[in-house]
Amino acid sequence: MHTSTMIELDGSAGGGQLLRTALTLSLCTLTPFRMRGIRAGRARPGLMRQHLTAVEAATRVGNAHVEGATPGSQDLVFVPGAIQGGDFRFAIGTAGSTTLVAQTVLPALLRAERVSTVRLEGGTHNPMAPPADFLAQAFLPLMARMGANAQIDVKRHGFFPAGGGRIDVRVEPCAALAPVHLVERGDVRGVRATALVSGLPADIGRRELDVAARRLGIRRDGQTLTDVTPALGPGNVLLVAVETEHVTEVFVGFGERGLAAETVAERVCREASRYIDSGVAVGEHLADQLLLPLALAGSGSFTTLAPTDHARTNAALIEKFLPVEIAFEPQHGKTWLARVDG
Repeated sequence: MHTSTMIELDGSAGGGQLLRTALTLSLCTLTPFRMRGIRAGRARPGLMRQHLTAVEAATRVGNAHVEGATPGSQDLVFVPGAIQGGDFRFAIGTAGSTTLVAQTVLPALLRAERVSTVRLEGGTHNPMAPPADFLAQAFLPLMARMGANAQIDVKRHGFFPAGGGRIDVRVEPCAALAPVHLVERGDVRGVRATALVSGLPADIGRRELDVAARRLGIRRDGQTLTDVTPALGPGNVLLVAVETEHVTEVFVGFGERGLAAETVAERVCREASRYIDSGVAVGEHLADQLLLPLALAGSGSFTTLAPTDHARTNAALIEKFLPVEIAFEPQHGKTWLARVDG
């Protein structure tokens, strides 16, 4: 769909993700939009630093005209131009998520005429966003199955709240995304656990890995303890990757002051076990990320657990920009089928 008619959007229905999705769709369809009431229901409404970085990135990649891109603004006008590949660098300046900004421009850069590189500085591991490991191990391999070749490289870890991390993303042009259908998950081929620590005792990571090994039956060769010092501030993350025949899912827990390492690990293991026991192909977080590329491909489907409000809100927004219908259909037990039809 290519139209010069401006789409009017209500930004109060969701948070920053609604804005980022709109930016991506606008770039890919050359459709301008105006979003009002951005983050109106939040304690600090309007655009914050990381949202403004996403707008800046989209503006540069898409040679766009933008109005209202100021801190605290609740009203944004975005008019995209031609997508331009190249070498880009954006600094969020806080622990704001580098991965969310990367995901905002990645689909557009697939449509560029040349290879692009994007350097992003800020948070790489933020509790409010998918970590770089999720993109590298879960999201980008599925994009590769759709024909998109992109890599992410963590150059420096940046934990919340200090930030100071850096990721480099490389995106190759892609003529068109191919649909994928992930109805059957296939057998679980392996489960791996990785504990990241920076500026903290290694024993924290070992305790987390011990819990993961006990709860999920992870063998010694599937456990990795990595000291990622130097980072600007202390940090701890436990990552559990569940590799199945068709999909790899990544579950994440973040260490917090006053929270036992065992508690962090138990929470992650509980989420991973729920996914393994469910039999669905795609977990909750990957399901939220997968709707947009499938819509850009024109069709696709996957089994998942009950859709979140976030997923439904995103689906409704996607339908405003693209000639697709997105349906969530209950199947047997707790399984749902998410379907994108063009």
